[in-house]
Amino acid sequence: MPGDADLEIEEAFRRAQKAHNNKAKLVASLKTRYNKLEDKSEFHEEFIRCLKYVMIIYTREPAVENVIDFVTKFAASFETPINEETEEEEEDDDTGFLNFLFNFLLESHGASSHAVRFRVCQLANKLLGSLSENAQIDDDLCDRIHEAMLVRVTDKYPNVRIQAALALARLQDPNDSDCPTIKAYILLLENDSNPEVRRAVLSCIAPSAATLSKIYKRTRDVKEKVRKLAYQVLAEKVHIRALSIAQRVSLLHEGLSDTADSVKEVIKTHLLPAWLRLLQGDVLQLLHKLDVENCAETAVTTLHTIFSMATNPDELLQNGIRLDERKLITVNSLTCENVLYWRALCEFVKSKGNEGEELLEKLLPEAAIFAEYLYSYLKSITPLSEDQRADMTQLEMVMTQEFVGQQLILLVGCLDTSEEGGRKRMVAVLQDILVMPNTPTSLIGLLVEKLIGILRDDAQKIQMVAEIISDVREPIFPISEPVDENEKRRKQVRLAEIRVQIMEAKQTLEDCISCQDFSRAAELKDSISQLEELKNQLALEASQPAENIKEQRVEKSDPETLLKCLTMCAELFKQMNIKRGICPTMNALIESLILPSVSNPNPAVRNMAVICLGTAALHSKDLANTHLVLLLQITQLDEPKIRISALRALIDQLLLNGLNILRDKSAPTSQAPDSPDNNGQPDQQVEEESTVQGILRMLSEFLDSEICELRTETAEGLAKLMYCGRILSPNMLSRLVLLWYNPVTEDDQRLRHCLGVFLQLYARASRANQECVEESFLPTMRTLFNAPVTSPLSEVDACNVAELFVELTRPSALVQPAAVQAVSVHDSLAVRVCNEILRDVSAPEVRLYCKTLGWLEINTEPGPANNELQLLLKDILQEVKDKYCTRVIEKLRNQLNGDRSKSGSNQDTTLLNLDENTGEVLNKDEAKPKRAKRGQKKTSTAKNGKKTSKAELSSDESDEENVPEVAPSVRPSRRAKMASLDKTKQDLTALMNQEANGS
Repeated sequence: MPGDADLEIEEAFRRAQKAHNNKAKLVASLKTRYNKLEDKSEFHEEFIRCLKYVMIIYTREPAVENVIDFVTKFAASFETPINEETEEEEEDDDTGFLNFLFNFLLESHGASSHAVRFRVCQLANKLLGSLSENAQIDDDLCDRIHEAMLVRVTDKYPNVRIQAALALARLQDPNDSDCPTIKAYILLLENDSNPEVRRAVLSCIAPSAATLSKIYKRTRDVKEKVRKLAYQVLAEKVHIRALSIAQRVSLLHEGLSDTADSVKEVIKTHLLPAWLRLLQGDVLQLLHKLDVENCAETAVTTLHTIFSMATNPDELLQNGIRLDERKLITVNSLTCENVLYWRALCEFVKSKGNEGEELLEKLLPEAAIFAEYLYSYLKSITPLSEDQRADMTQLEMVMTQEFVGQQLILLVGCLDTSEEGGRKRMVAVLQDILVMPNTPTSLIGLLVEKLIGILRDDAQKIQMVAEIISDVREPIFPISEPVDENEKRRKQVRLAEIRVQIMEAKQTLEDCISCQDFSRAAELKDSISQLEELKNQLALEASQPAENIKEQRVEKSDPETLLKCLTMCAELFKQMNIKRGICPTMNALIESLILPSVSNPNPAVRNMAVICLGTAALHSKDLANTHLVLLLQITQLDEPKIRISALRALIDQLLLNGLNILRDKSAPTSQAPDSPDNNGQPDQQVEEESTVQGILRMLSEFLDSEICELRTETAEGLAKLMYCGRILSPNMLSRLVLLWYNPVTEDDQRLRHCLGVFLQLYARASRANQECVEESFLPTMRTLFNAPVTSPLSEVDACNVAELFVELTRPSALVQPAAVQAVSVHDSLAVRVCNEILRDVSAPEVRLYCKTLGWLEINTEPGPANNELQLLLKDILQEVKDKYCTRVIEKLRNQLNGDRSKSGSNQDTTLLNLDENTGEVLNKDEAKPKRAKRGQKKTSTAKNGKKTSKAELSSDESDEENVPEVAPSVRPSRRAKMASLDKTKQDLTALMNQEANGS
C-alpha cells in the first residue's frame, strides 16, 4: 500500500510537468488517494520529497512552473468554505495538509539557496492567491506567514522580493496606519533599485490616505513600465475626488507629455475614460475639476486627447457646448469651462484641414458677427480700483472675465478671414478694443498678435500698431477755454449797434416806399436781411457758456498706459521678421517710448521696456552694439526680475551674433575664457577681447548667485551658448557639471532637468564637444577633492561624477561617429589620468583615478598613443603600492598587450545612463527611484559594502508575474514556440529516478 501511494505521488508529479495533462483530474485522483489513507505522514513525506526537486530550480522552466501550479491547486483543494457546517475533526483533516505545506514553506524560507527562497515565496503567493475570499487560516500560522514574507521582501534577489511582495497582498490592512505590510510596500516603492519589484508592489498595494501619495510619485519613476502601471493603478483603483487639483493637473500634464508613447496611451485609454465614467461623461465637469483658469494649456491638451477618441464628430458639439442660432454662446452663459471647450474644439477641428471644414462652419459664425460679439464682451469688463482689488470676490470675478476674454480672442485664429468685408470689420474692432481704456493689460499682447496675424502687409502692420500706440498714449480729450470778458463786451456792443442799424434801415425802408423809390427799397430790404443774420449769430454766441470746449491730444505717462504701449511694442517686434531691420517708425518708438521707460520708477514698466529693447536689438546689430552696455548694467544693478529679463536679452544677442558682438563681423566660436590673449593683436581687438572676457566673467559669477531664478537662467543660457557652438570652454563646462551636482540646487528642478538634458546632447553632438568634456574632467575632480568640509561640494560623490565623464566621452555615444578612426577621447583621457596619478601617487584620489582607468574604452591597436599609455602605466606600477590600484593597472596593461581574459572581454562597460525626463544619473543596474541626494556620498551599509557582481546579475533576472503588462507586439509562430520550448524545457523525471536509484 505505501508503495502504491509513493507511485501515485511520483506519477502525479511526472504528469503534472506536461502542460497538456488535465491538472484537475490529477488533483482529484491524488486527493482520493490521500483521503483513503489513515496515516497521512508517509504521504506528506513523499509529497515533500517530490516537491524539493522543484524548489531547487531557479529558472522559470515550463515543467517546473506546471508542477508549481499543480501543487497550488492540490493544496487549495483542501480549503473548507466557512459556510459549510462540519465537525472540527473533519475540518482539521481537510486543512491539515494545507497547514502542513505552509509549515514546510515557512521552515524553508531562510534557506541559503536563492532558488529555494524564490520557490517558497512563489508557492506562498500562489497558495494565498488561490484561497477564496472567505477562507480561514489559523491566526498563528497567518502571523508566521506575515513575518516570513516581511523578511523576504528585503531579500538580496529581486525575484524573491517580487514574490514576497505579491504574497503580502492579502495580508495588508489599509485602515491600519501602522500596518507593517503597508510600511514595507512604501519602503520598496521609494528605495528598491529594481523596477520589476516596484511594479509588483504597485500592482498589489491598496490605495489609502497613506499610500496614495506614494503611488502618485511612481508616475514620475525613471522607468517607463513603472510609470505606465502607476497610471493604470490610479485609473482603476483611485477616485478622481481622492486626488487634489494639483495632482490631477500634474497627472495629465506629465502623462500626456511623457516621452514614452505607451504612457500617453494609458492616459488616453485608461485614466481619462475612468474619470469620465465617474463624472457620467460630463467633460465640462472634468474641466471644472481641473481649475482651467490656472492650467489652460494642460486642459486643452486633455480635450484634444478626448476629441481624438470620439467616433462621431457630432458628439463633440453635443457633449460640451450649446450654441444659439448665431453659432455663439450667449454672453450670460459664458463660463471658463465651456468657452475653453469651444476654443479647444475649434482648434482641433481646424487642425484636421479640409476634413473638418463642415464641422467648423457649425461651430463658428462669420468674422463680422464674431467681431461684434467679441467687442460687446470685452467692453463689459470693468476695471477695478485699488479698493476693489482688495475684495477677493470682485478680483476673482474680473480674473474670470479676463480668462473668458482671452479664450474668445484665441478663437479669432480659427475664423475664416479670407472675405474682405469680414476681415476689415475684425481689424477695426481689434483696433477699437486696443484703444479702449478698460481693456485689461493681460489681453493686449494677444490682441496685437491676432491683429498682426490678420494684416498681410508688413508696413501696414507697423503703421497700424504705431497709430494705436499713439492713440493710447495720447488720447483726444475735450479741453475748455474761458472766454475773454473784453471780447464778450465787444460782442454785446456790436450786437446793439446791429440792432440800431436794423431799426434805422427799417425806418428808411418805410420812407422809400412812401416816396415810391422802389429800387432803393429793394436794396434796403437786402441789407436788413444781412443785418438780421448777423444779429442772430451774435445773439447765439452770447447765449453760449463762458467756456469754450475744444478737442486736444493729451500725453499720458501713468504706469498702466505705458505698460500697455510697451506690451504692444514688444509684440510688434516679436512678430516682425528680424531680417527686415529697423524702419523709421520702429526707431521712433524706440527713441520716444522704450528708452525713456527703461529709467521709469515703476518696476513693471522698466521690465517691459527692457524686454522691448532686447527684442528690438535682435532686429539690428548696430542697435545692439549701441545699447549693449546698458543691458550689461541692468543685469547687475536692477531688481531680480528685471535683471533676468536683461540677461535673457543678452543671451539672445550672444546666440544670434556671437561673443564678438562688438566687431563688424561676428565669429561663430570663441575659446574664451580658457585661451590666453594673443600678444600681437591691435589695441582695439585686445579691448574687445577684454569685453568678451568681462561678459563671460559676469555670467560665471551669476552661477554663484543666491537668487535662484538668476542662477538658473544663467546656467540655461550658458548651456544654449555651448550647445550652439558660441562658447568652447572646458572651465565653464566644469562649472555647469559642479552646479548640477551641487546639493544647493537639489530643489531647482528646472536647473537639474536643463543641465541633465544638455550634458548628454552636448557630448553626443560632436567629437570636439567630447574633447571639451575630456578637458573639463580634471578641473572638476580637483575642485571636488579640494572642496573644504564646509562646502556643499564636499557631499558630492566623486565616483559618480567620474562615471558621468566616462559615459559622456564614450566614443560609441556620438550621434555621428567619425569616418576616420583617430585616437579616441578615452585614449586621451587615460593619458591625462595617468599623468595626474603620477603627480602625487600617495594622494587619496589615486584609487578613484585607477578605477576610472578601468572604465575607459581604450583602443588596444598598436600605435604611438598605445605605447605612450603603456609607458605611463609602467611608471604607475613602479610608484603605486596600493593593491587595488596595482590590480587595475595590471589588468589594463594586459588588455593593451592583447591578453584579454574572459572576464575582461565580457565586462559590462555601461556604467550609467542619463534619463531624458529627469536628467538623473542611472547606475548600471538602475538608479534608485529616490535618492537622498543625487550624486552625493552614500553612507556605507552592509548591503552596499558587499560585492555587487551577483546582485547585478540577479537584477536582470526578475520576472513579471502577476504584473499587468502589454503583450509583445510580434507573436512567434507555433512551430517556433515548440522548437524553443524543446530547447529550454527541463524534465524532472531523470533527476527523480536518479535519486530513487541511489536510495
